[in-house]
Amino acid sequence: MRKLMLSMLATAIAVSGCADMNPTQRGTATGAGIGAGLGAVLGATTGPGGGGRATAGAVLGGAAGALIGNVWSNRMEAQKRAMEQATAGTGVQVSQTQDNRLKLDIPSDISFDTDRADIKPNFRPILDRFASSLIENPATRVTIIGHTDATGSDAHNNQLSLSRAASTRAYLVSHGVPTSRFTIEGRGEHEPIASNDSEAGRARNRRVEIFVAEPQQAAQAAPSQTGYAPPPGYAPPPGYAPPPGYAPPPGYAPPPGYAPPPGNPPPPPGYAPAPYPSYPAR
Repeated sequence: MRKLMLSMLATAIAVSGCADMNPTQRGTATGAGIGAGLGAVLGATTGPGGGGRATAGAVLGGAAGALIGNVWSNRMEAQKRAMEQATAGTGVQVSQTQDNRLKLDIPSDISFDTDRADIKPNFRPILDRFASSLIENPATRVTIIGHTDATGSDAHNNQLSLSRAASTRAYLVSHGVPTSRFTIEGRGEHEPIASNDSEAGRARNRRVEIFVAEPQQAAQAAPSQTGYAPPPGYAPPPGYAPPPGYAPPPGYAPPPGYAPPPGNPPPPPGYAPAPYPSYPAR
């Protein structure tokens, strides 16, 4: 069983590193390998049958893993570019992780004051743009992790790091991102990236990390707004009138035979509907 697990994981690592695979394919392959390994463990330990159950578990786990991997879609790439532009010169590091997540590593000098969880003013424009990018890609899920240096008690640092993650989430929610898309964690002083023996090192350890993932299943289920058209035969309810100042988007024309319900204001002088656009089959 051990040999089977090692073989499955080694295959996934080798496949996910192939140069001719795109990021989405690599993410799926990695997920499949991890799922296969876990499936083998569960299959071998949950009942009699030994190797046979391990093999069956590996097959099922591989199929599940392929579905739960993250994808690096065009939307994720566009979000990465947008955040690189928004954070240029700020010290925020924007990167793509091995498991196809977008990572923002935000240092303390622009995020939070010492021993505080209030968002600093120069952090807000970054979060403003980040919130917009999340709204543009509704299939993504966000994990926010707070960290501290080793100054203070362990209990205090754990709570402080969680409060910083919660403040970041609250700001993004206040800018239109649903709470349900977030997971927050506070890891206190337990994951330093520098020595706590110097002020410079402690400053590096006081940070917030934000991870954005587009799960495979969510990406496949996300609705596309491109090519949308009202259903055939649709008409607004009687008496409906658009709000004052409303104008249809450029190129829009009502379906053939459509007439506005009684009481609608007449079109502005010189208005002529554009040719009705064609949409792909849905």
